[in-house]
Amino acid sequence: MLEFEKPIIELEGKIAELRHVSSDSEVNISDEISRMQGKADKLMQHAYARLTPAQKVQVARHPERPHFKDYVKELITDFTPLAGDRNFAEDNALVGGLGRFNGQSCVIIGHEKGHDTESRIKHNFGMARPEGYRKSQRLMAMASQFKLPVITLVDTAGAYPGLGAEERGQSEAIAKSIESCLRTEVPIVSVVIGEGGSGGAIAIAVADRIYMLEHSIYSVISPEGCASILWRSASYAEDAATALKLTAQDLLSMKLIDGIIEEPVGGAHRYKRESVLAVGKKIDSALKELTPWDSAKLKQTRREKFLAQGRLG
Repeated sequence: MLEFEKPIIELEGKIAELRHVSSDSEVNISDEISRMQGKADKLMQHAYARLTPAQKVQVARHPERPHFKDYVKELITDFTPLAGDRNFAEDNALVGGLGRFNGQSCVIIGHEKGHDTESRIKHNFGMARPEGYRKSQRLMAMASQFKLPVITLVDTAGAYPGLGAEERGQSEAIAKSIESCLRTEVPIVSVVIGEGGSGGAIAIAVADRIYMLEHSIYSVISPEGCASILWRSASYAEDAATALKLTAQDLLSMKLIDGIIEEPVGGAHRYKRESVLAVGKKIDSALKELTPWDSAKLKQTRREKFLAQGRLG
């Protein structure tokens, strides 16, 4: 339960109780239920229209938001996962493979956090090790070879910071993955579906089109990490969230992304399928804009896009 949603959830609980009573009683209380439902809807609209950056962080991290596998199940047919980096091991935090999107063959790559304790441990909470980023390089190269567009879905708190990952070249793997994105000769469309944390996110998000779900976040560091560095205390995370300008609205105003995909009122965690289909619609639109493509021009335009970011005037 999100803190700011408590009044709404309590009211929804009372509505559920009344509906149960109504079904077991001859007394007609449908008018009262309708009145309370209207009040709950207004509370929801009011809450989600005024979310602070810190609250958007909570929504972006909600465990019930649709994850990579939910998008693949709904949007991709004939999905064939490809495992391993051909060097060390398989990384389950960064999943990728071949499939068909609206009938078009493509390569799809994304972070998977998992839905329960067992799957979260298996997928390392979406925090990829070097093997994951080397796998993404392999898939990008395959996409270029077979002229297949690439779709990436970003949802990670950041790359895994463990000792083993650092010993196996975590920073080099991320840098090479960014380079692979820039050199890929096919269209790349990226969507931040939850958390876009640090280099772990940008490693697969250097794309021709970058979109964010309305209540997702994208930042160089987590609010807690930023607060620990600047204020020496994670208790200042709310202030850090505001200062970091990590919301989709902030990033669009700074021209760091290409668009925002609206979520139903109440967030993607309440309306999973609707949110997944909205993402699919935006990806389809972007791929149509980019197709057909000239590989040399595509790479040059992508390069200029990122060189222009951060420039004044």
